[in-house]
Amino acid sequence: MTRVTVGLSTCGIAAGAEETFTALETKLASLPDAPELQRTGCVGMCYQEPLVEISNGDGVRYLYGHISPDKVGRLIDEHLGQGAPITDWLVWTSGGKGSDHAYLSRQHRIVLRNCGNIDPESIDEYIRTGGYLALQKVIEAKDPDGLVNVMIESGLRGRGGAGFLTGMKWRFTRMAPGTEKFIICNADEGDPGAFMDRSVLESDPHSVVEGMIIAGYAIGADHGYIYVRAEYPKAIERLTIAIAQAQERGFLGDGILGSTHSFHVKLKEGAGAFVCGEETALMMSIEGKRGMPRVRPPFPATRGLWEKPTSINNVETFANVPWIVINGAKAFNSLGTANSKGTKVFAMAGKIRHGGLVEVPMGISIREIVFDICGGIRDDRKFKAVQMGGPSGGCIPAELQDTVIDYESINKTGAIMGSGGLVVMDETICMVDVARFFLEFTQRESCGKCTFCRIGTKRMLEVLTRITEGGGRDGDIELLEDLAARVKNSSLCGLGQTAPNPVLTTLKYFRSEYEAHLTNKKCPAHHCQKLLTYTITDDCSGCMLCLKACAVGAITGERKKVHVIDQAKCTVCGECYKVCNLGAIAKD
Repeated sequence: MTRVTVGLSTCGIAAGAEETFTALETKLASLPDAPELQRTGCVGMCYQEPLVEISNGDGVRYLYGHISPDKVGRLIDEHLGQGAPITDWLVWTSGGKGSDHAYLSRQHRIVLRNCGNIDPESIDEYIRTGGYLALQKVIEAKDPDGLVNVMIESGLRGRGGAGFLTGMKWRFTRMAPGTEKFIICNADEGDPGAFMDRSVLESDPHSVVEGMIIAGYAIGADHGYIYVRAEYPKAIERLTIAIAQAQERGFLGDGILGSTHSFHVKLKEGAGAFVCGEETALMMSIEGKRGMPRVRPPFPATRGLWEKPTSINNVETFANVPWIVINGAKAFNSLGTANSKGTKVFAMAGKIRHGGLVEVPMGISIREIVFDICGGIRDDRKFKAVQMGGPSGGCIPAELQDTVIDYESINKTGAIMGSGGLVVMDETICMVDVARFFLEFTQRESCGKCTFCRIGTKRMLEVLTRITEGGGRDGDIELLEDLAARVKNSSLCGLGQTAPNPVLTTLKYFRSEYEAHLTNKKCPAHHCQKLLTYTITDDCSGCMLCLKACAVGAITGERKKVHVIDQAKCTVCGECYKVCNLGAIAKD
């Protein structure tokens, strides 16, 4: 039958999808043979929200973008009433049409296989797509060691940042002495610009739950925790529904599917501390203690949660597991590169035309993601760099855009794969300020346990702030490099060890920008406000908009005559630049 679905993840709701859903309910209720109206998650086209899909009875799918409530009437009347799809609004069709068809067609979706295709609050929808068949296969095989071997053979590496082999982590935990063991799903996604885990949990929570149950069977654990950010209310809501449904159907709890294996899952809401994304700090938080990292070894696989063997993986890793069990290790490791198998999900943000989620095979280049899939740079500006790995990552310049996406290649640039945030930057972005922004974040989020992380990052931030405000001094670059080395080498956990990465990579690839800030007291990107000078050109028509916008009276002039800015009074607020309709105010 014909079905109408609306994307109701956080991105869709923020764009007004709930209002669109209500308008569709009202309109469809008046039809004699109304099609089914259903919610779904995020298909990844966040830039096109609100998204509405119409699926005909013959299986042909039409995806429409930017469907606000005022467009609903025409959409229903023409597409459903007259059988005439509205071409101008189409972004993708199963027949290969739509303005943004390349965005989805060039992806290879394993983790995102159900996202935007099923109702995330319906276990029946998940089962209809093959959900929980992997768990059934594992239970019937009665071979946890064989399951671990499959994961090792698949080559799946942890998608949370470090890239450790998932199967090896499971093997170490399985072999660790002790009868009580734990599985933890790390959903504490705190990187600025990253939203992969949130979207998967909101769009396909059962895939993560099923992956955790399978992991529990592999290592011999009967309890698991999902550590999820409290700032993700929709993800928490849908996880809670999924866990209750799985328990009701016998996929969770005691004696799963009539076997002797039991597994129970609890949600633990994090309080927003970025450091709790580090696995030992995360476990401290679950235990009710302050989230601070501890010395390793011992590693969690031997002494983890409550001193018991524990395996910790992130959301994306667990979402891969059911697919690998069903399709086999070879199907997964046939994708990717020699040492980085499978696919990777990226959250595309920044100065990109098509921001959202993409899932691509390992081995694809940065250029292909930015230009071939995501449409290139917004407003046709010049591509400058990408920032990968969040605050722990680094900046990769445009001249390295043919770098392939795998762990080793990205590490060679000085950045890291991280969890998958990819922020695209154009020529208007100041790389010194980018380094300052990320260091401000890690400095604020430092737990304070390590002296060099606590104080060293603060000293680095002070230097960067001074440079961006025009107070840079000779020797500041060398001071930053010295502090960075000390912070990296003296910090206990990954937060401190990687905190200098944005600074070091911008120094490596954009050193001339630092030198311009220091020597000329100018920002080449015209971004750092205190280094700008605003002047009025002869194109001024004397409309007086800039004069009225200036709060400090720095602009003088008569109507229909060129105005003048008194540089001694100017506070460089930029309001005059914003209101000028003629482009008659220059900034330098």
